[in-house]
This record gives sequence, structure tokens and C-alpha cells, in this order.
Amino acid sequence: MELNVVKETVDTEVPEVTEVLIVGAGPAGLTLAIDLARRGVRALVVERADALFPGSRGKGIQPRTMEVFDDLGVLESVREAGGHYPVGMIWQNGERQGEHRMFDEVAPTEAAPYAGMWMVPQWRTQEILAARLRELRGSIAFGRELTGLAQDTDGVTAAFANGAPPIRARYAVAADGGRSTVRRLLGIGMTGETVDPNPTLVADVRISGLDRDNLHVFPPSDGEGFLAIWPLPGVEDFQLAGHFEDPAAAPDLSLDGIRKLVATRTHLAPDAVTEVRWASDFRPRAALADRFRKDRVFLAGDAAHVHSPAGGQGLNTSIQDAYNLGWKLGAVLRGGAPDALLDSYEEERLPVAADMLGLSTRVHRGEVRRGEATQQLGLGYRGCSLAVETRTGLPEGALHAGDRAPDGTRGGVRLFDAFRGPHWTLLAVGTDAELPSWDEDLVHTARVPAYEAYGTGLFLVRPDGYVGWAGESAAGLSEYWARFGARR
Repeated sequence: MELNVVKETVDTEVPEVTEVLIVGAGPAGLTLAIDLARRGVRALVVERADALFPGSRGKGIQPRTMEVFDDLGVLESVREAGGHYPVGMIWQNGERQGEHRMFDEVAPTEAAPYAGMWMVPQWRTQEILAARLRELRGSIAFGRELTGLAQDTDGVTAAFANGAPPIRARYAVAADGGRSTVRRLLGIGMTGETVDPNPTLVADVRISGLDRDNLHVFPPSDGEGFLAIWPLPGVEDFQLAGHFEDPAAAPDLSLDGIRKLVATRTHLAPDAVTEVRWASDFRPRAALADRFRKDRVFLAGDAAHVHSPAGGQGLNTSIQDAYNLGWKLGAVLRGGAPDALLDSYEEERLPVAADMLGLSTRVHRGEVRRGEATQQLGLGYRGCSLAVETRTGLPEGALHAGDRAPDGTRGGVRLFDAFRGPHWTLLAVGTDAELPSWDEDLVHTARVPAYEAYGTGLFLVRPDGYVGWAGESAAGLSEYWARFGARR
């Protein structure tokens, strides 16, 4: 393998009119484009760079994101490309001192079949998403730098650098990272704090003298910060992360600079580092956009929230932003759902992003262990407008409207198989209650015996796998569908 980047050329057939313009070909932008493409919505991804992001930076994929990938048709590719996080090995003076376990073990269950964080270099995750997008006949226009954005009552007009023609869209989505051009053009503020004033260097390197069975940890000593070196699955590369104790430090990202860093902090010789394939530095911060929507433009991913990398929440929260927004845009543009449905995007995702920012910061500071708290399986939308619970007297721990719909197999039906696809699912659990007659393309139905993860009743599961409505009978269900469901 030559370089862990997909080389691209600018598409000369870029349309000048589309339904959704997505700015940024990162995890959020690509996920959104996939979800829209499978719904028959015309979307275009524009990316300022000439290729996909080349680094391993966001390498941890949480169980909830694995469920999203299952639905989007990329799970097997992600599993083949990745591996479990290795056990840490502490080094001192060239000697192994013992193991360090970064994560609390969480076992899979029938209701939550994916457990533990799965490691895939970010560049490889984006390659997989881009390949899936092309399978669905979607496209990415590289080398398109956004310079202007104008809105009116019918749509958005985007302007680009270097004489590229403008693009007109019904809606636009900012998925262009923490320094989002779109967010700046919209005048949306971002509020946050510095989590750590000291810089961290991160790089993808080829290095000899270390096994690939462990995460290698070199604790701080003599005023030097820690150094951690991970073997990356599926490639010969390692990811290197070095923390600096001096806030004024300017990490040297060159081959010589990284060789010096490794030689100073480990027992390895400088020439053990044979190649630097990508390198960057950052100071961890936590920041949240003041709003996630302005008229016909939405913010998603790092454009909306910037995390410390601790705990692996940033990339995962970004992907789930897109997963939340995709079905809602599809319902408005293809299903005739009211535009008011799109208001629920900010209502639902902004509080989740705020919670995940706080969690990332607590993990960074050592206040929370990585494990069950960071898997994102417990996130939900109780109390939001799309979550309608009509049952009363539910026991503690019962599934409610707004919660993630669990997996499981009952009566020969695997629930994730029933949910997979762009439709809603009306699930009858342990009840013979009469079901409304709806368009089968929009709402699939399934009956299963009573199942402890659900109890009994009717559950209308949204396209993104959360329970929208729950009841003992269908009373009130048609009214819910009239408010939030597609019309055709």
C-alpha cells in the first residue's frame, strides 16, 4: 500500500442544482450522503481538499455507531478493516512493567450485540463510507472551497473559489469541521473551553522494535510528557500520540522531529521510525455551537461540536448527527412530511452533543472510565417532541418512547433485520392489538412474542432505530403519524 489516502480529481460533471449540499467529506458528511442516497434524495458532497482525510485520528468506533453501520450496509467492511483495542503495556527504561487496560470490559448481549470499541483508522472508515456512497450512485466533488452562502425562502446558493460555478440546493449541511467555513458564514457562535492547554502531537508512523500485540505506553518522566504508540489494524502503521508538558511547546511534525521525540521518551533509537505518513498537533478543547440550524442550513459533526479525543466520542457523535438528520431530510424532500420535522434535529442532537462534550472532558481528566459510559447505547430522546409515550405506570428500567430500540430475536424475527432500511417499523410485542393499515414502503410491520427488552405493547420505531411512539393499543398512533410521518 502506497499511501493511506484516496487520490481524487475534481468531478467535471458537478451538478449546479441539487437537493442537499453537504459541505465536507468527513465521517458526518459521508454518512449523511449515504443515508440520503438510499432514500432517493439527490445530494452532493463538496470537499475543499483534493482527497479524503489521510490520518488515523478518529480511530475508535463505538457500539452504537456499529449499529448505524449495520443499517447503512458497511458493517462487514468496517469489521474486516478493524480490530479490538489491544491491551496496554507500560514501559520504563526499556523494560516491560506490566499491563494497563484502558477500557472496562463490556460483554455483548442479545439486545446490544456490539460491545467494546472497535479500532479502524479514520482514513479507512472514510474510504469505506465513500465506496458505499458510490455504490448508491452518490458523488463527491473534491477541490471545491466554499467562499459564500446565501439563503432565500426556497433554498441555498453556495459560491466557490477559483471560478467554480455556484451550486443551488434546497438545503445545505455544514460538515466541514471544527473551523467550519459554513458556521462562520452563518454567524453562528461557538462556546467552549480549553480542556488541556498543553499540545499533543499525533502521527501515523512506520516503526520497528515494537510488537503489534500491545498498545505501548511510555509514562512521563524528567519533565517530558507521555508517549503512546498503537498498532493500527490492517496496515503496517502505528499511531503515535505524544503529550507535551509545556503550553508553549511547538511540536515538530517532521520525520526528524518525531524521531527525536521517540528517542527521548522510549528505549528505541531514532532510526526505528522509518516513515511519517501523516502528522498533526492540537490542544484539546470542548466547544458547542450556539445552534445547529439556521433556516435551511444545518450544522453536523465537528462543525457543531468539538471534543477532546479522550473516550472516542467525537467521530461517533458526528456520525449519529448525520444519521438523525438524514431520515428527516428524506421524509421532507421525498415523503411530503412537514418542514417542522426538521426542527427536531436541533432539539434532539444539541443536548446529546452537550452531554458527550462533558463526558469527553471527564474522561480526559480521568474522572470517568472508558467502557459502558462511552458506548453511546444509552443515549436517547425522551422528552423530545418526537417521543410520545402513552403507557402509564411503567416499571423502573422499562423501555420508553425516545429510547434506542434494542436488538433480539423472537418468533424467528431478528429485530435489527426488521429495522434495517430507510423505513419506519411498527413492532407488536406480545400483543394481538389491531394495527393501522399504512403504506408498506413507508412502514414495515412485525409481530413477535413478549420480550423482556420491550415488555409488551406497540412500538413505532423510527428509521434511525429509536422508539418514536409506544402504547398498549393503537389509540393515538394515527395522530402521531399524521404529525411526523411521511405522506407518500
